[in-house]
Amino acid sequence: MSLLEIVKLSRLSRMTALEEYSVEEWRNIFNEFQRIRGEHYLDHAGANLYSETQLQECFRDLSQNLYCNPHTSKSTEDLIDQVRYRILEHFNTDSSKYHVIFTSGTTASLKIVAETFNFTGNHSQFRYLRDSHTSVLGMRELVTSQKIVPIEKDELLAISKGKFHCFPESESKSLIVFPAQCNFNGFKYPLELIENFHSKNLPSDFQNSEWFVCLDAASFVSTNHLNLSHFTPDFVCISFYKIFGYPTGLGALLVSKRAEDALRKRYYGGGTVKIAMSQLNFHEKRDCLHERFEDGTIPFISIISLLHGFSTLKRLIPSTQEARTMERISRHTFNLAKYLRDRLAALKHTSGEDVVRLYSDTDYSSSSAQGGIVNFNILHSDGSFVGFAEFACMASIYNIIIRTGCFCNPGACQRHLKLSNEDVRAHFQAGHICGDAYDLINGIPTGSIRVSMGYMTTKANVDALINMIENCYCRPTKLPVQLESISSMYKRFPVAKMDEIKLEMICIYPIKSCAAFKVFDRWPLTPRGFLFDREWMIVTEKGVALTQKNNTRLCLIRPSIDQERGKMILNFPEMESIDVELKLNVERGRMIEDSSLCQSKVCGDRVQGFDCGEKIAQWLEEALNMPGLRLLRKNNDEKRFFRKNGSLQDCPEISLANQAQFLLINSTSVSWLMDQVRDWDEEGDREGLLSNVIDRFRGNIVIKSSKSLEEAAWKIVRIGQILFKVDGQCTRCQMICIDQRSGEKTAEPLRTLAREFEGKMKFGIYLSQMNDFTNSVLSCIDRIEIVE
Repeated sequence: MSLLEIVKLSRLSRMTALEEYSVEEWRNIFNEFQRIRGEHYLDHAGANLYSETQLQECFRDLSQNLYCNPHTSKSTEDLIDQVRYRILEHFNTDSSKYHVIFTSGTTASLKIVAETFNFTGNHSQFRYLRDSHTSVLGMRELVTSQKIVPIEKDELLAISKGKFHCFPESESKSLIVFPAQCNFNGFKYPLELIENFHSKNLPSDFQNSEWFVCLDAASFVSTNHLNLSHFTPDFVCISFYKIFGYPTGLGALLVSKRAEDALRKRYYGGGTVKIAMSQLNFHEKRDCLHERFEDGTIPFISIISLLHGFSTLKRLIPSTQEARTMERISRHTFNLAKYLRDRLAALKHTSGEDVVRLYSDTDYSSSSAQGGIVNFNILHSDGSFVGFAEFACMASIYNIIIRTGCFCNPGACQRHLKLSNEDVRAHFQAGHICGDAYDLINGIPTGSIRVSMGYMTTKANVDALINMIENCYCRPTKLPVQLESISSMYKRFPVAKMDEIKLEMICIYPIKSCAAFKVFDRWPLTPRGFLFDREWMIVTEKGVALTQKNNTRLCLIRPSIDQERGKMILNFPEMESIDVELKLNVERGRMIEDSSLCQSKVCGDRVQGFDCGEKIAQWLEEALNMPGLRLLRKNNDEKRFFRKNGSLQDCPEISLANQAQFLLINSTSVSWLMDQVRDWDEEGDREGLLSNVIDRFRGNIVIKSSKSLEEAAWKIVRIGQILFKVDGQCTRCQMICIDQRSGEKTAEPLRTLAREFEGKMKFGIYLSQMNDFTNSVLSCIDRIEIVE
């Protein structure tokens, strides 16, 4: 972004009271995050972003200094203690009040508390807020208290406002766990609650016990100042990547001096004992709390890197006091969240109905009660829900990165979506699990959409999201308001007669995610599908398979197969073509010339492939403008299968395809879908546009039927003498929104597909061979019969 753009942004921000930073500060921030230009990152509650200078300083530090194991080096040990002091300073406290125990993150910190808290006495309890992270719910499996009770949000808030009788001292020890900020929607819980529990100013069912407070602060501390001199929870659980972005896999458990004797640790590892004997079951733990709890060698390099995270925040968001830096970040993220919430609440369909259903516990009037998070779902004009998986696909087309689902907070998700326990169980029985894309069940959402701000988030990022919602979901529809169900949609299109179905073309995709090689006569089959289909793939320098989701220019690489010459020819605009030998340059058991066997991963499977050499690698790097690319050819001696429901039984062998041997597309169905799209000019080259859209669906077998959408009801298809079993419909993603002739992204046809089928983005059917494939050939003149 240019200086002029930064100045304009700053002026606009001040006019709308959105931004907290000066022009100079914005310039520094933009310089630190140039790698995300063109992307709108709105998942800071999932992970903050690290700055470029932060990593450069870490590298400089490590390259110029020798850091040994702290069990060996006193200087490294002293430096780590300095980091502990720096962490406590960030939270406005010191080592006279709190210990710092390094862990792998918030989850590990919570686990330590659950494992070691000493629930003594007959009246001990473990209480946890129902709207807690899954990691808190998991504590129930470890705590030794006989009384485990969830507490509702309103019940907890009532404690902070009520005045109760303070009960006398007790020998029982109890533990309450709640978040400082809800990671679902950013609601901030009043930390005055901590004093209620310490002073025993509690309702009667909490009495007869000494209470200790465990604060899940992971979401809160990422954009807020936790002042431990004012609020003194007994245990504080944090993850540093939520604050600094780097390093990951590092967190801390802060333990107050009051609470250190409430922990009883049994296991001991290296460095945690004064003495241990191997023949006798005898050991003596160290005196210092963190030395007793940090088993083995701690990640000292990562811990030292935290110093550069602290300095980055102080440099980019300068203030006279460190607390002021976090307070500025808090105001900045809150203002952006309020702006987004207000804009979303104002969106209306032409019918006057709301476009967005918000899930909040505040009216966004105060940053003391609300963090920089907005949670919502999108509604159709008839009030039905848009699935969050559909929304995520649409957002990716607009280069928007957000989080969808339940965010590992099933309690808050269930409460806001008004799901009963029976609903949640029914969703699970229907196949929905945490983290999947099963977003609507019987029209009811299983999760939602979360937008979360960070200190580098701009109004432009938020506006990009608002514009995307307006463009995709606030426009009039051609269909009646009441959408038809998928089943009734199919009933409108009866199965065509056999002589009305033609095989138009066969498409071979030699290189995964590149363009098709189109065949209009005949092509041989193999046990894995069509000969040479998805037999090659391009991998990055890290060995990860490259797809059009990562680089849309892949669609411009057009392979063709010349079997007579034994060559695959690759073409790319304004470049000379290059040949790849079809005959594999290896023999079983040994490699010839410079071929090398490499490993990569496709859809969760580890696959082996042979490197196609340096010449083709250089050609790919130039074409795609990416360094370190390699072309790999699958090792067919190593079989790969499409697993149905996790089982290998009766599963067909596949190549490098994502799911099935074949994908069938009906051009009549594509033509029907085009008629539903509002943005495509029907007066233009209809045939050319139809061909372009067919290419987007990347089918192997392209047919033409007299009836659209009928293929979804087929079960067994015979083409010539070959029987194919239908393995279900293909769930579409943002790939179909990439113009296969230009590599440009569009919102269609995914937007229309999702609208027409109530969020079920399925189009085309998967096929697998049922009979013997030996010497089988599929021909475009073969007769097609729908067996079942």
